[in-house]
Amino acid sequence: MCCAYIKEIIFCGIIFSIPIASLTIKMKIMKKLFFVAVLSLGSLTAFAQDAEGVAGEATQIGVAQDDFSEIETSNLPEAVATAVSTDYPSGTISKAYVNKQEQYKLEVKLEDGTTGTLYADKDGNWIEL
Repeated sequence: MCCAYIKEIIFCGIIFSIPIASLTIKMKIMKKLFFVAVLSLGSLTAFAQDAEGVAGEATQIGVAQDDFSEIETSNLPEAVATAVSTDYPSGTISKAYVNKQEQYKLEVKLEDGTTGTLYADKDGNWIEL
């Protein structure tokens, strides 16, 4: 052989005779190829998420029903009733609730049959809870 230092490698039952100088170069290349393969596989599995699971994760802000106590719609402050009639002229307040901070939860029904829940403070300003 042309090189005095020869290494015999057994791979899958086959004996390979490779000069040591070329062996170190091939080992470095194999290490890089192995690293690239592992990195590629890891990145593919990182993005293989179920689309429904991701879309289903939404932040919801809930209001406990226990915080509000029902009141008569005639007992609403004038500012709250005016705000509803101004911003929702076709709407009627079907139910009203109040909490300790004098915030009002209003169930409003529009002429077209749709219903919604609105929140207002005692001054008639719309708030989000």
